[in-house]
Amino acid sequence: MGSQDEHTDGTGRRALLGAAVFGAGGAVLGLSGTARAAGAGSAARGGGLKSLPVPTVIGHRGASGYRPEHTFGSYQLALDLGADIVEAGDLVPTRDGHLVCRHEPEIGGTTNVADHPEFAGRRTTKVLDGVSTTGWFTEDFTLAELKTLRAIERIPANRPHNTLYNGRWDIPTFEEVLKWQDEQTRKRGKQVWIYPETKHPTYFRRLGLGLEERVAKLLHQHGKDKRNSPVILQSFEPTSIQRLNKLVDNPLVVLLSAANTRPWDFVDKGDPRTVADLITPKGLREIAGYAQGIGPTLDLVITKKADGSLDKETTLVADAHKVGLILHPYTMRNENPFLPAEYRRGTDADAYGDVFGAFKRYFATGIDGVFTDNADTGVLARADFVNG
Repeated sequence: MGSQDEHTDGTGRRALLGAAVFGAGGAVLGLSGTARAAGAGSAARGGGLKSLPVPTVIGHRGASGYRPEHTFGSYQLALDLGADIVEAGDLVPTRDGHLVCRHEPEIGGTTNVADHPEFAGRRTTKVLDGVSTTGWFTEDFTLAELKTLRAIERIPANRPHNTLYNGRWDIPTFEEVLKWQDEQTRKRGKQVWIYPETKHPTYFRRLGLGLEERVAKLLHQHGKDKRNSPVILQSFEPTSIQRLNKLVDNPLVVLLSAANTRPWDFVDKGDPRTVADLITPKGLREIAGYAQGIGPTLDLVITKKADGSLDKETTLVADAHKVGLILHPYTMRNENPFLPAEYRRGTDADAYGDVFGAFKRYFATGIDGVFTDNADTGVLARADFVNG
């Protein structure tokens, strides 16, 4: 999920997600949220999006609240903590054309590359989506070279406890993730879902490292390119999703950053529209022509005041549901700095606030799921919400 962070008319929504899962009435109301979610998750195995419980808990880069992100340690823990889907991973290419899972192509902040003197000469400055960025970039390394590196915690000031795990895991490839997904599905006896993202697709296409064709080829090889395949694809660039729509039949989601921003492919092509244009009824109808959902920043669901506290609920949930789109906003995190002001407790940057209160407020808008760095918190918050 990109760092560009960084009940309503439900007819279309229920048709898409399956009334049997969410609206089954008395038969499920007596179950705890956890039991109900488990039942929903296995109710229609292989049944596509409608087999997922609502609201869906999506492990953001795995369980990145507890382990360095985009590692098998993080992915594995997300499943252990009850995530319905694991965001494995943010896909970027290597010099020799492999896809690996990193939050960004620049890996100085998420690996120990700076400790490798043999790679000192690879440090460089590039313009990435209009931003001058200095560091080490995956496209300058072969897969074999990247496999000599180890993952580290990206935000140690907020997550000092995660630094305990620095150096424990390497950088996963997308192919390894697809095999891991099958292995975990067998071991756990229920379908494991993943939610990969194409990162900076316009930038990489210019370098001759087009992402969409590589993603499609791997999904096809693993038999996971179908409408009901347990792989949801996402991107901040609508044209990347449109390209994927021609290559695979997977569920597709357009990610949406702040209302006043423009997707980079729009900037590149001279399209003047902003995210604000994409979330109008007309813009949402257009997205519904090639995608099944949107992944808006939470601020597009409930706006914020100048002091960082929540302000007004927008019409986005209702408007998206009217055209049959599901909403998976990002990102719920437990630590104070990431919460709306009224849910913060104390001033410590790594202390937890009243995240359950925040979850309740967002779930009440009718969203279909949410990305969270803390899957266990999300699962408990969902139980509170569905039984409340």
